[in-house]
Amino acid sequence: MPKKPVASPSAPATALPYEAAFARLEALVESLESGEVSLADMVAKFEEGHKLLKICQERLRSAELKIEQLKLDDAGDPALAPFEEESES
Repeated sequence: MPKKPVASPSAPATALPYEAAFARLEALVESLESGEVSLADMVAKFEEGHKLLKICQERLRSAELKIEQLKLDDAGDPALAPFEEESES
């Protein structure tokens, strides 16, 4: 099983790649779910998690813009088309 990227708590969040930000976010959630965190630490971890969530969403949105889908054109030939987000029902 591949190792998860290790996110350093001291690294600036905006410099983190998606994988590292997501790994740090998972670690924060596990820490909060443990119930062994003081209220002050809980608030600080929540705030850090919120920032990491925004970074992850930004990185995903950026990646979606770069994705192209292979579709058939009117003549039945393969053609690249921009990624189209599926609408939520």
